[in-house]
Amino acid sequence: MKMLKRLFDFYINSSIHVALSVFSLTWITLLEYGISYDEALLSFVFFASISGYNFVKYFGIAKFHHRSLANWLKTIQIFSLLCFISMCYYVLQLRVNAMFFIVGLGLVTFFYAIPFLPKHLFLDSKNNLRNVGGLKVYLIALVWAGVTVFLPIINNDYTINADVVITGIQRFVFIIVLMLPFEIRDLMYDSLKLATIPQKIGVKQTKIIGVVLLGLFLFLEFFKAGTTTKSLLVSMLISVVISLFLLYSKKEQGTYYSSFWVEGLPVLWLFLMLLFK
Repeated sequence: MKMLKRLFDFYINSSIHVALSVFSLTWITLLEYGISYDEALLSFVFFASISGYNFVKYFGIAKFHHRSLANWLKTIQIFSLLCFISMCYYVLQLRVNAMFFIVGLGLVTFFYAIPFLPKHLFLDSKNNLRNVGGLKVYLIALVWAGVTVFLPIINNDYTINADVVITGIQRFVFIIVLMLPFEIRDLMYDSLKLATIPQKIGVKQTKIIGVVLLGLFLFLEFFKAGTTTKSLLVSMLISVVISLFLLYSKKEQGTYYSSFWVEGLPVLWLFLMLLFK
């Protein structure tokens, strides 16, 4: 059992689970617009997500403790390096315009982790975009929307029409709601300078805002010319599920409540899309 738990913890801590979520949302976009399975793009998204998330999560630790890294972190570093090499392999198979778009998203991710802003904006020395008050959740949602909606559209030469823009807005809103259980969980640990949504308005109001945003997510579906009964039903089902997870969120969560169950909801969404297809 200990070995299984260690493997599961590695699965979570090495960002494989979150990468599957990004992978799933990207595939959902391909399905929604009738685009064939894009193996090179989806492989790139998967390996880039692992590389990017591990860079953001462990950059500070590796920077200051590189001579005395715990074995688990060394393993994650080696794993991340292999994923980075795989990412480089698959990015070369993408279209040039998609590569330029990736560079822009990559810069946002880089500055999200690397200190570069004036220190007077912070309570500590972590002067990066991640620690700018009130910005974190929107920045992550923007990058996820870019990767999972616009990147597959650009790489497949699909026209960015009104439906695509609406999907981008929906995905942005969906990611914000998806992050709320994490922000509620982290209330006891986050610096007040971060000005997260629960810090500013409280847990109860955060849940209300989340449900309202899910209503907006569903409402926007009616404005898309390509909306079908099946896609609307799937959107309703995933909205109900995520709203339940949000409403039952609390500061004292189980270890895997957010990091596994909430993080895995995009995988459930993909499963429903494939099932109803």
